[in-house]
Amino acid sequence: MKTLTELLNKKLEAAFEKCGYSKELAIVTVSDRPDLCQFQCNGAFGGAKLYHKAPRMIAEDVAAVLREDEDLSKAEIAGAGFINIDISDKLLLGFIEQVYTDEKTGVPQAEKPETIVLDYGGPNVAKPLHIGHLRAAVIGEALKRLVRATGRKAIADVHLGDWGLQMGLVMAELEERHPDWECFGDSFDPENCGEFPLTVDEMNEVYPFASAKSKENEEFKEKAKDLTVKMQNGDPRYEYLGREITKISLPDIKKNYENLNVDFDYWYGESDASKYEAELVETLEKKGLLYESEGAMVVDVAKDDDKITVPPVIIKKSDGSSIYATTDLATIVQREKDFAPQGIWYVVDQRQGLHFTQVFRCAEKAGILGETIPEHLGFGTMNGTDGKPYKTRDGGVMKLELLYKTVYDAAMERVKESKFSAEEDKADVARKIAVATIKFGDLINHRAKDYIFDLDKFMAADGKTGSFLLYTVARINSILKKTDESGITAASGVFTDSERDLLLKIALSGEAYALAFKDRAPNIVCENAYQLASSFSKFYHDNHILTEEDEQKKNAWLRACVVLRKVLEKHLDILGIESVDLM
Repeated sequence: MKTLTELLNKKLEAAFEKCGYSKELAIVTVSDRPDLCQFQCNGAFGGAKLYHKAPRMIAEDVAAVLREDEDLSKAEIAGAGFINIDISDKLLLGFIEQVYTDEKTGVPQAEKPETIVLDYGGPNVAKPLHIGHLRAAVIGEALKRLVRATGRKAIADVHLGDWGLQMGLVMAELEERHPDWECFGDSFDPENCGEFPLTVDEMNEVYPFASAKSKENEEFKEKAKDLTVKMQNGDPRYEYLGREITKISLPDIKKNYENLNVDFDYWYGESDASKYEAELVETLEKKGLLYESEGAMVVDVAKDDDKITVPPVIIKKSDGSSIYATTDLATIVQREKDFAPQGIWYVVDQRQGLHFTQVFRCAEKAGILGETIPEHLGFGTMNGTDGKPYKTRDGGVMKLELLYKTVYDAAMERVKESKFSAEEDKADVARKIAVATIKFGDLINHRAKDYIFDLDKFMAADGKTGSFLLYTVARINSILKKTDESGITAASGVFTDSERDLLLKIALSGEAYALAFKDRAPNIVCENAYQLASSFSKFYHDNHILTEEDEQKKNAWLRACVVLRKVLEKHLDILGIESVDLM
């Protein structure tokens, strides 16, 4: 369905044209002075130059036509030619009912089919997830859900890091520790090898040990590099080891994502794109883009107007190994073949901006993008209250599993005191509160900004928190449980000010969804959800819903509760947050 401002734009377009002016001038915006009006049109100022008339004269002509429209309760001129507009309560109620009955709950739908591949998560195999993986996961998940909510096809790919040096480091260390393992023996046969004896606990211990060892032991470091190259070049032993290490890593990685309501359509790794590297290299060679530099094969991607130095993209290192740029480019080839998307969104730390500039330029020069538009949707860092990257109490990097458990335990302490949640439900409610706390605390910030993770602040029952939103839904549920919900009908009649404010905010949610998609910014959905909850809080305190004796008023207020719950739950679903029945 159309948004409310789109509906008003049509009315304004007709009014401008009726007065002999271009309909292009009819752009309606939500008023930034709600004390004066609900909507505003400033098109008369643009028309002044076109028609050599004072803006106020043009605005008066248009407003005179608008006053004939029963859907508008006000069309007034302010200042030198601003048109201030209010809509009628009848139009507002009708629009609200459309939102409620709409299959998409008022989310504006794409005008044509579109497929977006979202590349987010990016965990490295053989290493436990840590809090540095949080933002990619929750921002990417929210964007995926937003894309789907707008009627587009979203394809989520975790893009596992299973092709880099960390794999070689783990293999080298395992080979030194366990030379007796079957996979390291002379008679090794990948087709008939017994069960790989590595446990996830040992693997999580091996990587940091091997990484530290490589910094002190040059011979070990070179061995790890050599094994990485062997794996990438198809050596059966190390290809097998890479697959087995990945297999052991995945359940732990998936569990961490499941804790946060994050999931992916594809669990492809860099290794899955490796089969397209030969085709990539051939394309680059045919176009005369690939050349040797200091033993490496590179492609120039600098432009004359660059404000910074943009180095050549390394396709093959001097030792013959691939790097991130190689696999990212090969992955583009793969995605073009598999999905032919209109866009690829990379939800990756904004500090990787130069990398993606190089990759996108190389892909464009090579002609491998087709009609696809790639975008790097960078994000800032999550910091502690000291303003520095979030750490454990002893100064180490916190595992994502520990962060979740810390928040879950705090949520459980709160839920234990609840009179409304049954004992058997408390663990589930605590889980939902924990996810809401973590996700909303992150997503309320624009993705490009750093933010401070403050557990006490994020778990507060009021303010811009996930708990406040869950509490609002729970309060609505509590109200509706005390009445016959099936008997609540579409509202009619005169509104109170707080009721009108709430309904207008619900009606304008479509604009928030559209802007969030346009800007690739889930924080806009968060902010709108908070504004809805805040407006409901005032509405709830101003109107004694359940004790109201006027049945028409009571029905209207209950209907507002029913519609708001559905719209709020839509916001929460897009953010990847589950609502609760009671708190």
